[in-house]
Amino acid sequence: MTCVVSKLYIVATPIGNLKDISIRALEILAAVDLVAAEDTRHTRRLLDHFEIKQKLIAFHDHNERRQTDLLIDRILAGESVALVSDAGTPLISDPGFRLVRAARAAGLVVEAVPGASAVTAALSVSGLPTDHFQFLGFLPAKGRATKLADVSRYPGTLILYEAPHRIASLLETILEVLGGDRELVICRELTKLYEQVTQGLVGEIRDKVTRGEIPARGEFVVLISGATVEPSIAQIELDDCLRLLIAELPISKAAELAGQMLGLKRNLVYKRALELKEAATDVVIIG
Repeated sequence: MTCVVSKLYIVATPIGNLKDISIRALEILAAVDLVAAEDTRHTRRLLDHFEIKQKLIAFHDHNERRQTDLLIDRILAGESVALVSDAGTPLISDPGFRLVRAARAAGLVVEAVPGASAVTAALSVSGLPTDHFQFLGFLPAKGRATKLADVSRYPGTLILYEAPHRIASLLETILEVLGGDRELVICRELTKLYEQVTQGLVGEIRDKVTRGEIPARGEFVVLISGATVEPSIAQIELDDCLRLLIAELPISKAAELAGQMLGLKRNLVYKRALELKEAATDVVIIG
C-alpha cells in the first residue's frame, strides 16, 4: 500500500475505459484522508467499482473559492487530499487552478499522479503534427469566431473540446473563419464502447455530422491542422541574394554582404546562409 503524506495529490482518472486508471492512482485514492471531486456522485461510482471506501467533498466551479480555503486548512493540519475531476487529468478545462496556486503559496507540496487525458489521447491518434500544438479547451458560445480568428495563423495543431449539442455549429464556424482547406480530425467518445475517430477536410466532417454519420452524442475532441506559413517577401529576397553570393564567395563574406545590402543582422543572415548551403549539398542529381 502506498504511504501518503500531508500534501495535495492531483490524480488523473479514466476518460472512459475504467481499466485506464493506474495502480498508483488507485492506491493514492484509497490512502488519502479526503478526495475532492468535481461531481461526488460520479467519483463515488468510480471508487465503488474498485471497492474503495473514501470520504468525498464536492469541488467544482461554483464552490472552488470557498472550498480552496477549507482544503488548504485541512492539509496544513496534517491531512492528505486528492483532487480528481469527472474524467481525465484535473485542471485541464476543469476546476483546480486556484487550489494548486493556494497550496503552493502556503508552502505545501503538490504532487501529480498522471494518467489519462483526452487532449493527448486525441493528439496521439490524429495523424496531425505533434511537435507544436495549442489547446483551446471549450470555446465560448459568444465570440467563438473571434477566438478562432486570433489563432488562424498558428502553424501548429489546434485542439478544442466541444459538447455534442454545439458540435455542428462549431464546425460551421471553423469553416467560415479558417476556410475549407484545413484538415480536421474529430474524436468522439475516446476509449469508450462507441469510440469514433474521423479525418477529413472541414466541409467533409461537417457534412458527416449533418448526415448523422458522426452522431452528435458523447464528448468531442476536435483537432485542426495548422496554418500554412508562406515565406515573407523579405525572406524571399534574403534567400535569393544569398544564393547568388554563395555561388561566388565564401559563406562568411556572402553573409556579411547580404546583411549590409538588406539591413539585417549578420548572425541571422549567416545562420540562414548555412541552412541554404546545407540544403544545396543535400541535393543529389542522378543522370
